[in-house]
Amino acid sequence: MEGQRMAKAAVVTAGTAGIGLETALGLAGAGFSVTVVGRNADRGTQAVDRINRANLAHPARFLAADLGSLGQVRELACRIAAEHASSGEPLTVLVNNVGAMYPERRTRDGIEASFVVNHLSPYLLTELLLPTLMDGAPSRIVNVTSSAVALGKRSFDTVDPPGGYYGFHRYGRAKLANLAYTLDLAARLDGSGVSVFAADPGGAATDMTNGTLTDPRIVSPSLRLLWPLVRRRFERSTSGPASAAARSSIVAATDDSLEGRTGIVIGARTHPVPAPRAAADPRIARDVLRLSERHAPLTTT
Repeated sequence: MEGQRMAKAAVVTAGTAGIGLETALGLAGAGFSVTVVGRNADRGTQAVDRINRANLAHPARFLAADLGSLGQVRELACRIAAEHASSGEPLTVLVNNVGAMYPERRTRDGIEASFVVNHLSPYLLTELLLPTLMDGAPSRIVNVTSSAVALGKRSFDTVDPPGGYYGFHRYGRAKLANLAYTLDLAARLDGSGVSVFAADPGGAATDMTNGTLTDPRIVSPSLRLLWPLVRRRFERSTSGPASAAARSSIVAATDDSLEGRTGIVIGARTHPVPAPRAAADPRIARDVLRLSERHAPLTTT
């Protein structure tokens, strides 16, 4: 029983490589038994092997799920909740690290893909796991954000607004939606024992940044005219190692100074930073929640 009380469990989405894997390694080093979630079983096996080489006391495991499929997100949440209910092991940390950027408009489940992966997927997983996280309180939710929120449109009347599709701007808009949700969720859960944080990793060389950020189609025509300058800025901002970019998530998930606090953005230098004004706008939070409930309902018939 003593061992069960001391056990801490964490779930890290998109945890098989890059920032997610480095986050999982950091949590394992802090004494968590870590579940990494991803699409690729081979990468999952490699990630678990690497984590377990660093921490054999609390073995890691891999769960396969395509986080761009809301149906698979539901199945994942159901499995995690059932396992924790059966074992009695508390779920104390959920890190929603998943993210994706697309140079051209795509859809998942009939919904614009960037909004699905960067907001609806973590929103749905979080909401479905809230009872489990409350049972494991004190617990923490960490949603990975991005400085790209500054370039996202602030209108959320619809998931897929009219006009041209520019991947970086759509990524920023979806991340703004998720950050507004994160801050609103923190206020909603204040006093529940579940703390909610956003973590800005800054930038790192990852599968997403290595491919997509070299394509000028991801920015609006006005920025495309300045593409050599824009591309150099992207290159500088994504030149660091994933291990450094993961620090903000690790701090948000583990730092004792954050105990009892909530609704904080942990910046790339691992210190609290002000939230963008738009993310704290209650009207944006209301519109985002309305879209989320419409396109990713918590119950299905």
